[in-house]
Amino acid sequence: MSTGSVEQAELESWVPRTRTGRLVKEGKITSLKEIFERNLPLLEPEIIDYLMPDLKNEIIDISIVQKQTDAGRRSRFRVVMVVGNFDGFVGIGSGKARQLRFAIQKALVNAKLNITPVRRGCGSWECMCGEPHSVPFTVRGKSGSVVVTLKPAPKGTGLVAGEAAKTVLRFAGIRDVWSTTLGETRTTYNFARATYNALKATYYFVTPKDWGRGI
Repeated sequence: MSTGSVEQAELESWVPRTRTGRLVKEGKITSLKEIFERNLPLLEPEIIDYLMPDLKNEIIDISIVQKQTDAGRRSRFRVVMVVGNFDGFVGIGSGKARQLRFAIQKALVNAKLNITPVRRGCGSWECMCGEPHSVPFTVRGKSGSVVVTLKPAPKGTGLVAGEAAKTVLRFAGIRDVWSTTLGETRTTYNFARATYNALKATYYFVTPKDWGRGI
């Protein structure tokens, strides 16, 4: 049996544990956009699999983290993963485990549960084409010491950002953007998370006074 057939069989046998999951399984909710419009909690990764079967994923970073315990030093893998449909939805997550495959599974589930809609547009005065190729206005995201500011760019500019940020932007369906960063961008998770928070702010818009609070 192929991987796709196994996943389809698991979805068919899925028993929802939340009200949102039951509404999806019963066909009363037919799109992920509707969940966010109705402000419903997203607590089951199967909801994403059910409503968005074409979701793509990519590993951004794999590292080894260590913790000192009474029994000695314990090492685990930490995986950072991004998911998206390249058309207005993106999520980022991390997972830790002693075995790499379990860390990947945890990161994938975490990324699905963190998926967010992204409002796209053409906010650049140099372009004004009206197509959803960039961000509609300047947004800022923060994670740890990293602060990422995304600004609308005209068509053809491309993604002027670091590699981790480029991956997150590409999975969200952003093709052109200017960006500036502050802080320790070598920390891949914080860099990617700050970019994700900036994209999230396009949908859950916050005022400039909230930027310093990491929203």
